[in-house]
Amino acid sequence: MQKRTLLTALASVPLLAACGFKLRGSVDFAFKSLYLNGSANSAFLKELQRHLEAAGSLQVLRDPSQATQAEAIFDDLGQRRERVVVSRNAAGEVRELQIRLITRFRVRDAKGGLYVPDSELMQYREISYVETYALSKANEEEMLYRNMQTDIVQQIVRRLAIVKTVTPTE
Repeated sequence: MQKRTLLTALASVPLLAACGFKLRGSVDFAFKSLYLNGSANSAFLKELQRHLEAAGSLQVLRDPSQATQAEAIFDDLGQRRERVVVSRNAAGEVRELQIRLITRFRVRDAKGGLYVPDSELMQYREISYVETYALSKANEEEMLYRNMQTDIVQQIVRRLAIVKTVTPTE
């Protein structure tokens, strides 16, 4: 049994390599230091800082006095949460909601050139809603917002990893 499992695993290695699969390694950013410009106690920026520091050899700066030393500046242009009613029952009560998290940002160099122009990322989830369980649904909604924020942070890290040059401003 163990021999068959080992042979199956070894046989699948070339198939995975042929499809382009590879483990995510450390990331080489186009810049060596990045200043995170935004609220000092922003949960979003704190999570982004953790992910960037874990991704590679990037020095992440948060102190405003260090902004001039950074090769790149991440501008947090804001986050927005939205709740949209998707469906109602015959009595007009809400039965399903769509929650959205929208994040706007840009990445520039100290001279004003853009690594990433003004961008907007949106995540959404649909949840059922029952007024009887309003407190538990509020907790579920908050958990989903945290998960969406983590997804957006990971997307931003991947975007920063593929940036190679600065686009000059006109």
